[in-house]
Amino acid sequence: QVRLVESGGGLVQAGGSLRLSCAASGRSFSGNTMAWFRQAPGKEREFVAAITWSSSNTYYGESVKGRFTISRDNAKNTVYLQMNSLKPEDTAVYYCAARASGSYYYSASYDYWGRGTQVTVSS
Repeated sequence: QVRLVESGGGLVQAGGSLRLSCAASGRSFSGNTMAWFRQAPGKEREFVAAITWSSSNTYYGESVKGRFTISRDNAKNTVYLQMNSLKPEDTAVYYCAARASGSYYYSASYDYWGRGTQVTVSS
């Protein structure tokens, strides 16, 4: 069974940091672009960051550029999201996803999803 399991979410004050992890099991995703998306209550799912299989390219949503860093360890089949200088508007459920094909920016390009981890940033 293929699974993506996110962890590392929690409650943090504005200006703080969190590091999310996404552990994959059931198959290797070393050849896939991996990404993080987020969804706040009442809002559509939003692209946060993506990383290609070799880590040679990373992409970020405008709202997180300069604050978040995506990385991966293919040997561990794990993807990370380091989140610094967190803001209350970063509050959302964060999802890890593995891309099948298509633009990294669109959620429809991803065919494997985790169940999400809640990040709450207090002001």
